[in-house]
Amino acid sequence: MNKNTTKPYLIRAIYEWALDNGYTPYLMVFADKEGTTVPSQHVNDGKIVLNVHPGAVKDLSMENRYIFFSAAFGGEHMNIEIPVSAVGAIYARETGEGLSFDEEDTAPDDLVGTPSDQAGPEKPSKKTSHLKLVK
Repeated sequence: MNKNTTKPYLIRAIYEWALDNGYTPYLMVFADKEGTTVPSQHVNDGKIVLNVHPGAVKDLSMENRYIFFSAAFGGEHMNIEIPVSAVGAIYARETGEGLSFDEEDTAPDDLVGTPSDQAGPEKPSKKTSHLKLVK
């Protein structure tokens, strides 16, 4: 059985938390990831920060592999497509609280795990979590 990554669930949870507390949810996106459609004129150092508050976007859909919505940028409407793997952070504009994620090397279609090519048990990783608490 394939299991989904926890990342889209965490993104949706922080989004709901921000709205429940009257905050403005922002997404920081790695704009150069394959499958990402964002306004290139607003990209800085390969990243873009997007206001995803219901008052700022239309038809927001946060799925397990992609986030879709439409919004106006400089008066021009644009359909935005963001692979979940391209999301670097979701946080409240007012407090900075939320979650950040390391840039992933996975393509959008690689989000579901695949069997390992190596035989035998996996060695436990001593690597620390890629998540960090943002206060």
